[in-house]
Amino acid sequence: MQSFIDSLPLIDHHCHGVVARPLERPAFEALMSEGHKPVAGCTQFDKPLGLVLLRWCAPQLGLEPHAEPEAYLAARLALSPEEVTRRLAGATGVSRLLIDTGHRSDAILDPAAMENVTGIPAAEVVRIEAVMEEVARTGPADGAGLRKAFDDRIEERARGAVGLKSIVAYRTSFDIVQCPPTLAEVDAAGSRWLAALAAGRSRRLEDAILIRYALFRAGELCRTHRYPLQLHVGFGDADIRMPKCDPTVFTPFIAAMEEWDVPITLLHCYPFIREAAFLAEVFSNVYLDIGVIQNFTGPSAGRILAEAMELTPFYKQLYSSDAFGLAELHFLGARLFRNALAKVLDGWIAAGDATPAKAEAIARAIASENARRIYPIG
Repeated sequence: MQSFIDSLPLIDHHCHGVVARPLERPAFEALMSEGHKPVAGCTQFDKPLGLVLLRWCAPQLGLEPHAEPEAYLAARLALSPEEVTRRLAGATGVSRLLIDTGHRSDAILDPAAMENVTGIPAAEVVRIEAVMEEVARTGPADGAGLRKAFDDRIEERARGAVGLKSIVAYRTSFDIVQCPPTLAEVDAAGSRWLAALAAGRSRRLEDAILIRYALFRAGELCRTHRYPLQLHVGFGDADIRMPKCDPTVFTPFIAAMEEWDVPITLLHCYPFIREAAFLAEVFSNVYLDIGVIQNFTGPSAGRILAEAMELTPFYKQLYSSDAFGLAELHFLGARLFRNALAKVLDGWIAAGDATPAKAEAIARAIASENARRIYPIG
């Protein structure tokens, strides 16, 4: 299966741009970590991601596999950022990039720039919390003004997007009231948040009432445009309160979106892969990927994908890299996914559980066909 899967075009339905400047070692290693504070005397190359990065990415820069970190970073710095991006992010076999632009957008390439450098067609997925933060910075007079400005701006952004995304799991966890708030509640919460921003007591959107409002407005827009709402699940940085990021906690909202025929795509899902697979089995609108965790588990990515494929219907699985900042993460996401999928399907064929033809059909579905069915990308 390896050669067949290596030949398949992938649709990366959730990723980010790359940093467009030369990276010295501290900045490079910071982008290899979800942590905020480096450990003295230690290196990010001494973990699973570091192993696979040096194995698979070094040859793309003209080095032998498993080059030393110093040699790898020197070779990287000898190339322009654009050339690094072309050799790595441009060599994935990905046919479409669906890019979340809501995180540190000032530090990374936007979809148009990613398309220009990599040669891969790119489209935008709009992060709803970032839109509300954007309009809050324009100085609305009160909560009602914030709500109206958000409505106008999210409608405008949604028209040019192929999906919307929420990081409610980061900001409040999934353990919140899961019905729409009243407009009076929204306006009062908006006024409180604007006052907190003005006083320096808040720096980002964390109010559950406002996020609930944004979620249901996003659901309405996804229903109108007939595209998915992406939800971050589980693995992330230190802001995550993991026990309350189990996606089954968000079942009432997922069920509400099923009534509206809005696809929900669960991103990453680690360590809640089986919980996400359960939701994909029982709700017609739920899809999942294992996203960023492929890179962070490195040599164990095959086991992670096998766990996702224990229960998830084959027509409900998607590919994503969730690559952010480093072109290496785009390259590795695709490489490790292809290797893992080939390993799982080869095992099923050897055991007599799938024919080669059926395994190829499964691979095509996960690689791109499922994404093409739910996103408006042709």
